[in-house]
Amino acid sequence: MKSALTAKFRAIHGRAPEIIARAPGRIEFIGNHTDYNGGTVLGAAIDRGVWVALAPRDDQQRRFSSDQRGAIVSVAVDRLERLSGDESWANYPLGVLAALPVFGVRAPAGFDYVAMSDLPAGAGLSSSAAIEMASALAFVTAAGEQPARETLVKAARHAENHFVGVPCGILDQGVSGFGRKNHLVFIDCRGPHFETVPLPGGVHFWIVNTHTKHALVDGLYAERHRECMAAARALGVQLLVEVSPAALAAGERKLSPVQAKRARHIVEEIARVDRTRAALRAGDLAAVGALLTASHRSSQMLFENSTEELDFLVDTLVATPHVHGARLTGGGFGGAVMAMTSGDFAEHHANEVAVAYGRKFGTRPDLLHAQTGDGAALLPV
Repeated sequence: MKSALTAKFRAIHGRAPEIIARAPGRIEFIGNHTDYNGGTVLGAAIDRGVWVALAPRDDQQRRFSSDQRGAIVSVAVDRLERLSGDESWANYPLGVLAALPVFGVRAPAGFDYVAMSDLPAGAGLSSSAAIEMASALAFVTAAGEQPARETLVKAARHAENHFVGVPCGILDQGVSGFGRKNHLVFIDCRGPHFETVPLPGGVHFWIVNTHTKHALVDGLYAERHRECMAAARALGVQLLVEVSPAALAAGERKLSPVQAKRARHIVEEIARVDRTRAALRAGDLAAVGALLTASHRSSQMLFENSTEELDFLVDTLVATPHVHGARLTGGGFGGAVMAMTSGDFAEHHANEVAVAYGRKFGTRPDLLHAQTGDGAALLPV
């Protein structure tokens, strides 16, 4: 990918890049919508991601291009405002540029920029966080800054919340920033506090991408966020992480039926994250798998961010040999399902699931066999 990126940069900008950074996509392992509720979550960085190449310019222009968009987006240094239409993809790096000074970090002036990705689009693997983290590393390097990794993660989240307009928590950027091969990333979002958790040997991940709609900015993700915040206010707390199961049971009469379902999902999901950590420490993959599937059922019935397509895939996968458990991954409302499998789950098993899906829905989902990978890093040019 690096050689292709360098060639693309030369073709577009007529010179070689001086900085190359890469950041991975992520699998949301368990902890669905718990992050912006102040809870805990487990995620895995994967071996696919976004690559960013950059070279400074002498003028006051920032010129953005991407392997997925044809035209160059040229923005003056003093222009930091959201773009629309075909240029809207550049809001992710522009948002990072706007966020860095908020955290006391200088942003670079003029530059040429190219992004490339080997992440499948719309699969819930957080290409947005990957481009934010790769861009952040490239930008601070160009500006001669060396902020803490946690600062970059926070700046990337700030970009998505306040510039792009998605009210996400810190899961995506945290996992992309702190990922480690053969580990999961545990995040206590109240700190936030990050640590890596060893993944037992023999674990494999399969992602089944439905290609159903996964639009979060103006959709149901924001609605769920509002519902959770309203439930917290009704229960007299700032965030739902502060509510114990007993307190929720006692205060449920204060909530509307919808708020009660959303709150119950979050409170129980945070408990499932803790139980999953314990099962991982014990090497009990059967227990981990059961918790993953239970998480999906809660998303399906209580948080209502699943779809018929995702539910069908989970039902089919958990009935397939060598699958420990399965759940939607990411914000939901379409996108992909993650299955945690043993090494005996082979491509022919995945194809059988895809064929069954095609018979029911008339389209074939994409299959991705993902490995864990390391977090965001600079690469030699």
